[in-house]
Amino acid sequence: MAVDLEDKDDDCHCSANALCRSMNTTIQDEAPLFVEPVENRFAFPKPKDHFNGAYIIFFLLGTSSLLPLNFIMTAKHYWMYKLQNCSEKISPAAQGELDVRDFFESYISVASTVPSVLCLIGNFLLVNKISVKIRTLSSLVIMLAVFMVITVLVKVDTSAWTQWFFIITIICVVVISGAATIFSSSVFGLSGCFPVQNSQALISGQAMGGTVSAVASVVDLAAASEVTDSALAYFLTADVFILLCIGMYLILPKLEYSRYYIRRQQDIITQVPCTMASDHLENEATATTLTTSLFPPSRTHTGQIPPLWSLLKATSMLGFCVIYVYFISIIIFPAVSSSIESVNKASGSLWTDKYFTPLTCFLLYNFADWCGRQITVWIQFPGPKSKLLPAMVLLRTFFVPVFMLCNYQPRMHITRVVFAQDIYPVIFTVLLGFSNGYLSTLSIIYGPKVAPKELSESAGVLMMMFMQLGLAFGSAFSVLVVHLI
Repeated sequence: MAVDLEDKDDDCHCSANALCRSMNTTIQDEAPLFVEPVENRFAFPKPKDHFNGAYIIFFLLGTSSLLPLNFIMTAKHYWMYKLQNCSEKISPAAQGELDVRDFFESYISVASTVPSVLCLIGNFLLVNKISVKIRTLSSLVIMLAVFMVITVLVKVDTSAWTQWFFIITIICVVVISGAATIFSSSVFGLSGCFPVQNSQALISGQAMGGTVSAVASVVDLAAASEVTDSALAYFLTADVFILLCIGMYLILPKLEYSRYYIRRQQDIITQVPCTMASDHLENEATATTLTTSLFPPSRTHTGQIPPLWSLLKATSMLGFCVIYVYFISIIIFPAVSSSIESVNKASGSLWTDKYFTPLTCFLLYNFADWCGRQITVWIQFPGPKSKLLPAMVLLRTFFVPVFMLCNYQPRMHITRVVFAQDIYPVIFTVLLGFSNGYLSTLSIIYGPKVAPKELSESAGVLMMMFMQLGLAFGSAFSVLVVHLI
């Protein structure tokens, strides 16, 4: 589906002097991010985002980008059922043999994050060679196909081949994670062509995906008496969301608001290139032709790899913040937090047994994460150059010991439970989720804005790479933390 962007607006171009940034282009700490730069404000007759259509589409794209992985991680009751030979009554001896269930979240974390780093590196290298349309749609189709396999396996009796079921599940997670990473980084790179509130909508949507999966999990647990019936309805919901995501992506270029910013980005690229200090591409010729396509055609298809070193220098502090925020979060969630039980579990009530983990771990964390991301619409503090931002990120380190000292079960080495009341993990989870959402969103949306405009998509992909590096390191350490407890 191609959209003709070569229309009567051809004569409405900004001069190179108006659109190019200086060599030391950065965002000032005090500059409001949601205000269009003065030099661009009157260059084009900007269309309005009628009914917030583009904002809603980016929000839904963000929701669907991490939805499959969130659904997989949240369905703990289903995985525990399938991995114990489809029987919820098992002897202690057999339970000890199948300890894969005790570390299942850690295995899922590793399987979902390590391949994502490789896919992000590949996506960064291919950002100027394969169009964003091809990268995005192909990754969505792969996500849908593989998740349908997981959905079909819900009703298949795997009791005779539990280990193979576990292996197939891990392979599916690897493929879905890689496809989701390419999709989310490509769309986030695309959002760098738009005003920053669209990037914020995309990131907020990712947190809403976690909230949606947690709510669906609780509803399915309450509505279905059989574990497999609950899981089938649960995974079918994710399939529908992926289909919705495909439809929303195809609608986006039809909006006048989207066509304006896509066209403007293309015009910027065809001007004399804006360079960064020590940019090894500063003397290369500018591409003079531009193919028309659905979205920015992968940066004029020059085939050149983006100037990684220059981008790293511009985004190094923000990159560290993104890596460390997700490093701490993934160590705790879900590997540690999902195994924290109510201290009153022996009472046998539905709250302390059936709903404690889905509500206090998954739903509460994802909702707090979404709130933290959403508040960045109104508050952007501290700024991208402030030393307070990395300081706040480092303070989150204290979450690791406090969660380890909650009522995590089973415990092998650290036998003492310091926070022996249910209110403690609730408070810690809220703080963990809110700080994750707020600090990660600030760091990520600042990234494309401290780079030259023509490198905004590459900077967006790079920020996603930082995020996946944090998740990969955190998932590896989460296995160590679980074994330490």
